[in-house]
Amino acid sequence: MSGDADLFGPVADVLEHPRCMNCHPRSDIPLQTDLRRVHQMNIQRGPADMGAPGAPCAACHGSANREIAGVPGAPHWQLAPLSMGWQGLGRAELCRALTDPALNGERDLAALVEHMSVDPLVLWGWAPGVDLTPVPVPHSDFVVQLMAWAEAGGPCPD
Repeated sequence: MSGDADLFGPVADVLEHPRCMNCHPRSDIPLQTDLRRVHQMNIQRGPADMGAPGAPCAACHGSANREIAGVPGAPHWQLAPLSMGWQGLGRAELCRALTDPALNGERDLAALVEHMSVDPLVLWGWAPGVDLTPVPVPHSDFVVQLMAWAEAGGPCPD
């Protein structure tokens, strides 16, 4: 990997963090904690990525962290669609999935930057609450790295 493709490394460092990967599984089962454990209580994706009927994500996860209970929360808490499952992908595969509109929610690079810059659920990764490690790269630094990668055309490593 060399040149512009190197720009994806710092972006991948963030996307591979448990705060992102736990909600971007390549299965119907979300993960939780810094250790990426299978979600307790047999929680499943469900038909709209918001939990199974009778066990919606919102039953526990509200629009903000519930510090006393230790339950994380953010607006529109849900799993990423299955097409956006990143867990287990190598960096080249992750990059290609991220830049493929069929796999990324029909977003171009500008829309990806917008999504990762302002979406409250994405921003939650930097303020996850009790007993969860926030993404270690400051969000403002991540956005700068993401923009540099996007401005170069979203190059992917080999």
